[in-house]
Amino acid sequence: MQICFATNNLHKLHEVIPLLGADFQVVSLADIGCTEELPENQSTLEGNSEEKAMYVYQRYQVACFADDTGLEVDALSGEPGVYSARYAGPQRNNEANIRLLLEKLSAKEDRSAQFRTVITLVLDEKKYQFEGVVRGTILREPSGRGGFGYDPVFVPDGYAQTFASMRLEEKNKISHRGKAIRKLVDFLQNQFNP
Repeated sequence: MQICFATNNLHKLHEVIPLLGADFQVVSLADIGCTEELPENQSTLEGNSEEKAMYVYQRYQVACFADDTGLEVDALSGEPGVYSARYAGPQRNNEANIRLLLEKLSAKEDRSAQFRTVITLVLDEKKYQFEGVVRGTILREPSGRGGFGYDPVFVPDGYAQTFASMRLEEKNKISHRGKAIRKLVDFLQNQFNP
């Protein structure tokens, strides 16, 4: 089955393709001829995820899914949350976002946080949502060269290294996006191989 992952983020695309496995051919927005920026005008991860998926489905008539992910920091009342990618401004600069986060946390003892991903699948005009959450801690300075976004400062519970220090396969086993994608895959396999 061919399915479009409605994202312009190549890091996310590379993470997701191996998780979906051989039963599904993942195509990108470029593959379906979608070159425009997808809308993200909602105040929740659920809303943004749905808005992006519906935008692609309605304009291109393809089975698709979209995600929205946020880092939710306990001591900052859930910030940056839905604004994670644009935390330090509309330019979506990972380093600036991390700097701002670490500044805001500099005097905080509680550094607990979670990554949360919400995926919306649009299939035959029906919408389905899947959530993945991973709890962890924010470091005081970045560590690791892999990953993207806040990966260099996030250490998942039960581990000693950041997502940015892990191999992609290891990260995918425990990550928020990996958990949400596995729920999506289980759903799709049950739909098409009952």
